[in-house]
Amino acid sequence: MSADTMQAAGHFRKRRGMLIAVVVLFAAIALVLVHIFNRPPAKTGTPPQVVSAAAASVGDMPEILNELGTVTPVATVTVLPQLSGYLTEVGYQEGQDVTKGQFLAQIDPRQYEISKQQAEAQLAKDQASLDLARADLARFTQLHEQKSIAEQTYIDQKFTVQQGEAAVKADQASIAQFALDLAYCRITAPVAGRVGLRLVDPGNYVTQSSSPGIVVITTMKPTTVQFTVPQNALGKVLQRINARAKLPVTVYNSDNTKQLATGTLYAVSNQMATSTGTVSLRATFPNDDESLYPNEFVNVQLLVDTLQKTVLVPTPAVQTGAPGDYVYLVNADDTVSVHKVTPGPSDGKYTAILAGLSAGQTVVTDGMDRLNDGAKIKLAQAKPAEAGSASAPASSSSVSTQQHGSKRARSSTSSSQS
Repeated sequence: MSADTMQAAGHFRKRRGMLIAVVVLFAAIALVLVHIFNRPPAKTGTPPQVVSAAAASVGDMPEILNELGTVTPVATVTVLPQLSGYLTEVGYQEGQDVTKGQFLAQIDPRQYEISKQQAEAQLAKDQASLDLARADLARFTQLHEQKSIAEQTYIDQKFTVQQGEAAVKADQASIAQFALDLAYCRITAPVAGRVGLRLVDPGNYVTQSSSPGIVVITTMKPTTVQFTVPQNALGKVLQRINARAKLPVTVYNSDNTKQLATGTLYAVSNQMATSTGTVSLRATFPNDDESLYPNEFVNVQLLVDTLQKTVLVPTPAVQTGAPGDYVYLVNADDTVSVHKVTPGPSDGKYTAILAGLSAGQTVVTDGMDRLNDGAKIKLAQAKPAEAGSASAPASSSSVSTQQHGSKRARSSTSSSQS
């Protein structure tokens, strides 16, 4: 076989290999295209969002203000000495309960007793002079009637009697002053209460109104709690007070784990603090068990009013966003719509709806993070909200009074207040 024949055969085999490769490539492309175009169409849209829902109900909702307060005793008295002298005796024990008028301390009275004796002696002298002057005046009166003495002598004697009377009155006032000083030497309790730690020991020289005083007495029972409310909530409180309503006040300890006492509101300050926009209120408590200690910080719940037969929804259903306060209303076609509402007070578990919702309508309570207006939903479990009066919880973090347009938290333990 010639060289030309062998070269031609080689080229033919090469071209045939390339042709086979092209055919295989086109066949693969055709298979891919057939697979793509014959594939069933993909489903469009998102699956329904699984949510929890509850029906709005009718019930009573207490309108409660939650504030911080301070236990303020009815009386806190610092007993000060009213004269100077050595303290000779202390008649109380530290932390003892005392009654009004009970003996507390004794200042050395000897110098005041001497001064009183001197005043009594001066009174006796002036009284004798007055008696003599009056006797002379009686004699001069008879002589004057008989025209036996000069007119001026008679008048001078009348003035002498008046001077004696004035001197006697001055002596009597001095004796009364020294008697009062002797009473001040014996220091007694001006109010009933509990004495604190001893401030001055016997043997010390005390002076009039000297600081820090002899002892401090604090009235333990009854006692009061002072707290403040914002100016936006003051109007409703004053309205109830002017209607002669006795507003109940409940006090909890600083961490809201224990109820300490219950009392009533009895006083409202006559001025508002311009720096904070709040006004001070005071409630009174019997405090028979002395659970409220002076100057203790406490949490206060003031029951302003109770909304009767109002629409209630679970608190997590109320959302706050661009539309304002709203809920996701469940429609009959398993979709939701954004529904603006006007929320009222809340007890943490339920929130009162003042406007925008009717009893029986169903709202989303959980799973609304990815919801939007018109979204498809699937109810995980629908249960009606419990109707009835909501009881005040032991923690103020779960009780709040919110006015129209206030910001709502998404947690069911919201404690915001207007």
